[in-house]
Amino acid sequence: MADARPKKTQPVPLDGTDLAILAALAEDGRMTNAAIASRAGVAESTCAYRVRALRESGVVTGIRARLSAEALGRPLHAIIKVRLGSHSRELVHHLYDRLTTLPGVLTVFHVGGDDDFLLHAAVAGPEALRDLILEHITVHPMVRQTETQLVFEVRDGRGLLP
Repeated sequence: MADARPKKTQPVPLDGTDLAILAALAEDGRMTNAAIASRAGVAESTCAYRVRALRESGVVTGIRARLSAEALGRPLHAIIKVRLGSHSRELVHHLYDRLTTLPGVLTVFHVGGDDDFLLHAAVAGPEALRDLILEHITVHPMVRQTETQLVFEVRDGRGLLP
């Protein structure tokens, strides 16, 4: 399996035009170049160049569709805390890669502290949550303990832009 760890990048200096373009893309990733250029107050050619530069510099890493877990039959959200019994670098990275491929797992955080991983998962119901944990997480020999917290509501934060 290929290493899925993100490459480390240096912060990129951004001006007001870049920030306006990023705000437009963050609001609607399908916005046309013409609409973005209008919002940023620049020519379409300048906007296209700036968007390409933002992608090439690693500031824009992708644009994705947001899917409704509820509409896809996965209304139950949970945070699953995973604590390991051993911490071999190679095995930790292998487990990390494996956790990101589990069905219904939306996000995996590798964290410091008492726990080693936090998983945000969306599943069909309590039985599916139990099966995810028992059949895909606790079966790994490095996993010593899990703790599950049900999520009542999810709201987006402000995001990265000032």
